[in-house]
Amino acid sequence: MDAMTAPRQPARKRRIALFAAGVVCAAAAANAAEGPGTIFRDCPECPEMVVLPAGSFDMGDTTESGFPDELPVHRVTLAKPFAIGRFEITFAQWDACVDGEGCNGYRPDDQGWGRGLQPVINVSWDDATAYVQWLSARTGKTYRLPSEAEWEYAARAGSKTNYPWGDDIEPSQARYDSDEGPVPVGRYAPNAFGLYDTVGNVWEWTGDCWSDDYQGAPTDGSARRRDAWWHRVLRGGSWAFPARYVRSASRDGEGTGARFEVYGFRVLRRLDEPSGR
Repeated sequence: MDAMTAPRQPARKRRIALFAAGVVCAAAAANAAEGPGTIFRDCPECPEMVVLPAGSFDMGDTTESGFPDELPVHRVTLAKPFAIGRFEITFAQWDACVDGEGCNGYRPDDQGWGRGLQPVINVSWDDATAYVQWLSARTGKTYRLPSEAEWEYAARAGSKTNYPWGDDIEPSQARYDSDEGPVPVGRYAPNAFGLYDTVGNVWEWTGDCWSDDYQGAPTDGSARRRDAWWHRVLRGGSWAFPARYVRSASRDGEGTGARFEVYGFRVLRRLDEPSGR
């Protein structure tokens, strides 16, 4: 495939850029113990979800190798388990939403890299929100974008280093610092929670409003709902950005309607609903 020209960088900074388990169907999952590491999907076209345990972690630049907006490091406690996407949302899953009369009928451009298992790109925060609304209606469960605290907890998977596996990175571990676009989800090894591509590939939208630092940030894992409400936080870096920008603590912000070839997302599902799920 042809390499594309350098992507527009996120507006906020203009920067240069294993739980092994089988997937269970929704009917089986309803009767299964949803302990940490359980993998399920709620419908055939739904994303695979991984159950994460409740816990606490230090959020932010724990290695002193990041940026001021990742400070101060602060302790966050997630009191309840939750499920998060095992992979970034793919074009196949997005197209199923459009075929199901959701996602406002919008079919993003794949830039010539293909659809199917490629992570969906050229989607805005508004688009991602439309997808989780469709998914919630489709399944009767509560899906949403993760808060950036939930996202970082999931991405770190118990680590305090730059990346889930340590402080250094090489091309065999993630898609970053490339001019050849994203790769199909799941190509690289997962983190200790069984999640793929939390490092690079595509920036992932979260539910938080942008803030210039973590002063006054929630410590319960909830999303921040003040400051620049028209900008939302993106996490994880992308295929086009250097190593420093794909660390677990890296963050950026962009307007809610922005669509670029480095933007995608993954979803979260609540487990504390009345049905027991």
